[in-house]
Amino acid sequence: MPYIVRVKQKFNAAHFLTDYHGKPEPLHGHTWMVELYIKADKLDNGGMGYDFLEIKDLLKEILPDYKCMNDIYDFSPSAENVAKYIYDQVKKKYPTLVKVVVWETEEGGAEYYEE
Repeated sequence: MPYIVRVKQKFNAAHFLTDYHGKPEPLHGHTWMVELYIKADKLDNGGMGYDFLEIKDLLKEILPDYKCMNDIYDFSPSAENVAKYIYDQVKKKYPTLVKVVVWETEEGGAEYYEE
């Protein structure tokens, strides 16, 4: 029976939206929330599918905490594009990754998964 291991991590980052003409277009920041969903087909002897702390350490390496995302990414850092970027990075170490959800605010976010 498969399990889904879920890990959440916050980070603070600024961005500006390209090709968008409205209130959030200029440089602004968020406390972002990332959620990972990783499938575990079996548990280890300690009863765990994956170690939360190892996953959080990987996220610390990937997430652009206290940075302007436009300065480090070669794509427009919308929630959708950030979700895909994180998905691609995490999938390298955790091939059973199911999806990534990125929240810009408590009310708005995007998820990425492969069908």
